[in-house]
Amino acid sequence: MFEEMLKYQTQMWESIGETFIMVGISVGAALLLGLPLGTLLYFCRKGQLYENRTLSFVLNSIVNIIRSFPFLLLVVALIPVTRLLVGTAIGTIAATVPLSIVAIAYYARLVEQSLLEVPKGTIEAALSMGASKLALVVKFLYVEARSGLVLGLTTSTVSFISFSTVMGVVGGGGVGDFAIRYGYQRFETEVMVYAILVMIVLVQLVQFTGGTLARLLDKR
Repeated sequence: MFEEMLKYQTQMWESIGETFIMVGISVGAALLLGLPLGTLLYFCRKGQLYENRTLSFVLNSIVNIIRSFPFLLLVVALIPVTRLLVGTAIGTIAATVPLSIVAIAYYARLVEQSLLEVPKGTIEAALSMGASKLALVVKFLYVEARSGLVLGLTTSTVSFISFSTVMGVVGGGGVGDFAIRYGYQRFETEVMVYAILVMIVLVQLVQFTGGTLARLLDKR
């Protein structure tokens, strides 16, 4: 296996870089859009501060549909949207479009669940002190739920790494595509094992970092 690692080290580093690009952009999309979407889902729920059953139904339906859609089929179905947004449906950047859409929906649901664990007394206390809507969310809700939000992002990132392994379908590259092209299709089992070990290391690093940070932020 060591000989195979040396033989394909250039291609492997390129694949790792492509995986980082896909996962990095999807994590960014999850934070920029998934976090506020999850917060909106939380506030629109029945019994919450800004209850809106119609909006809650619409948003929940969209999130549920995206999360329940088989990812590979979603990638194919979104090819026209991908081509519209980035000008092409092939390549690493194009692969980030369906991955980001899934990331937004996936993390939004985890954000909602984390915020539901915040005691209602926290909101009541914030409102009694005259906190604005923005302050209520940023200085109270997010602070109280920060450990859960980090754990949710960690779980999401691990899932995004897994999803990225099938992006070779649209030429997205990545470690999964490397394993298929250089291992499976060439009947080189050692290369397959090499790629799997790399994926395991990446996932373990993400999980360890996220878990450690969550523990440090947990006030309980």
